[in-house]
Amino acid sequence: MVLQLLDPPFQAATSPAAAIRRRTGVGARGFAARWGLLIGFVMLWQVSSTRGWVNPAVFPPLDTIAAALWKGLASGALLDDIAISLRRSGIAFGAAVALGIPLGLFMGQIRAVERALDPVLQLFRQTSALALYPVFILLLGLGEASKVFVIFWATLFPILLATIGGVKQVDRKLIEMARTFGASRLTVFRRVVLPASVPAIFVGLRLSATTALLLLIAAEMIGANKGVGFQVMNAQYNFQIPLMFAAIFLLAGLGLAANIVLVLLQRRLCRWADMTR
Repeated sequence: MVLQLLDPPFQAATSPAAAIRRRTGVGARGFAARWGLLIGFVMLWQVSSTRGWVNPAVFPPLDTIAAALWKGLASGALLDDIAISLRRSGIAFGAAVALGIPLGLFMGQIRAVERALDPVLQLFRQTSALALYPVFILLLGLGEASKVFVIFWATLFPILLATIGGVKQVDRKLIEMARTFGASRLTVFRRVVLPASVPAIFVGLRLSATTALLLLIAAEMIGANKGVGFQVMNAQYNFQIPLMFAAIFLLAGLGLAANIVLVLLQRRLCRWADMTR
């Protein structure tokens, strides 16, 4: 009886086929809004290079770059460089995490320690790691130690400052409530302060992961004979421009992969933060 009263257009609009088309349209618009500009940029690069709108010797077509990347990966040369670069940045990033998070948690909770260390921290933070790289080379030589240390120096401060900020932004009412219910200092830290600081800590981790790859390029351009950053400079010196862009895109891919891993880990560890939004 009710169905007979409905207009035919309304019945068609509520049919399963119409619902599928509507969901497909929404998905297509979402995809275009997120990836449309990037796809347009890639197409413009390819067309402008193949048509001669730009100098193909400086900006090779993307298919040529992809072929150079595949050749380097298939021969194993770039795989060795990736392994070496990941080892350098991984050691430095791991050391920065191992020092920065505990120190940040400690400084964030004890104001006297923060006041004592903050001037030194701010001085070191404002000193560029690249400006100190010659000093690290003089102290540690041109080997792996100086390369790892300059990356460590640059990645330490985002983690440390984000951790301190995360601890200081914890709602004091939550801490007072936990103490009212008889929680010990260790329990308050473990159940209140640390979980509430995790989102801010992950912000520092993502910034540091990006910084590690940026400093990796600079570190491998000086006194290195292996690594993705070395391949960028070596290809540029030998005018192997497709290989140079392939190494650059490879570094960008490594950075995106590191960011995706950290985002997924953050979502897994901070489900409660998403629920409160």
